[in-house]
Amino acid sequence: MKQLIEQYRRLRSRHYLRQTYSGEFAFVGIGNHSINNLYPVLDYIHVSLKYICCKSENKLPLIEQKWRGVNATTCLDEILADEEVKGFLVSASPSVHSAIANKVLKSGKALFIEKPPCSSLAELQQLMDLEQSSVVVGMQKRYAPATKILTGRLKNETLLTYHMRYLTGGYPEGDSLTDLFIHPLDYVCYLFGKAEIRSCEYIQGKNGVTLLLTLRHEAVTGVLELSTAYSWQNANETLTVNTERGIYKLSQMETLTFTPKQGQVFGIPLEKVVQRSVITETLFSRNNFVPTAVNNQIYTQGYFDEIKVFVETVQKGSLFAPYSGFYSMYNTYTLIDAISKCTKK
Repeated sequence: MKQLIEQYRRLRSRHYLRQTYSGEFAFVGIGNHSINNLYPVLDYIHVSLKYICCKSENKLPLIEQKWRGVNATTCLDEILADEEVKGFLVSASPSVHSAIANKVLKSGKALFIEKPPCSSLAELQQLMDLEQSSVVVGMQKRYAPATKILTGRLKNETLLTYHMRYLTGGYPEGDSLTDLFIHPLDYVCYLFGKAEIRSCEYIQGKNGVTLLLTLRHEAVTGVLELSTAYSWQNANETLTVNTERGIYKLSQMETLTFTPKQGQVFGIPLEKVVQRSVITETLFSRNNFVPTAVNNQIYTQGYFDEIKVFVETVQKGSLFAPYSGFYSMYNTYTLIDAISKCTKK
């Protein structure tokens, strides 16, 4: 048994060491989100960054000191002209994402771009017209392990309703609709398909805004509360999906549970007649005890797999990455466009 354990450990170590990528990449952006969520993934999977591009010349020597062997520059065109660079990762200010994406796509290089990739449906359609190379839009929740489990389960369910809550603190530094609420709006479009607005209420508070929505998809109707009028310390994101068989609950991409319904006989709920223990099944839960990569929040939130998928797509020379090219964002931006018109009335 001891020999088998040692052999398994050696095989696991060799598998990790064999995972190498030969292509050269460039990163545009050096903000807080990139440093905490994206650069660690690139470092872990040993992606070769040839360039880091930012808008401040004062940061260039600091970047080259921090990342040995990386060329720091403020000139995007310089990187685009380098034939060795096969892929760009862009996580800059949302206001410049569309313009940068436009340039990268015209160069024929692969593109990973953080959300929001653009500010409107019209801009998205322009990017869709240019999408002839591999593109991954950074909607990381699509790549979360809990999402993969939930999408697989929902395929076999008869859906009734869902309830989505996305609650944060104030967001004065940007557009809450495209910068924050894009996450839950994209998530329900990804899970349930195209959405039509049945009701929309916009509430402007002293410290934030709240959107109350009722959406109708092809097979399900949902209610959403999206708000920046709560708290960042106690920020909350939950999705409850009610199906004929039972209820799914997803919390913060950290836990996914399923509670079965007890059913009815002649229209009478069994739980009113027979007292039974209801067993809630845990379909996914992050293990906070074992500090491995798959138990890290970067992994469970989907950042790890979205970057890895992009890098491997570039490595293989594939034209399209799964889950999240510009075409996959059409339903999301159609919904955002409709909400924008509702809130301006």
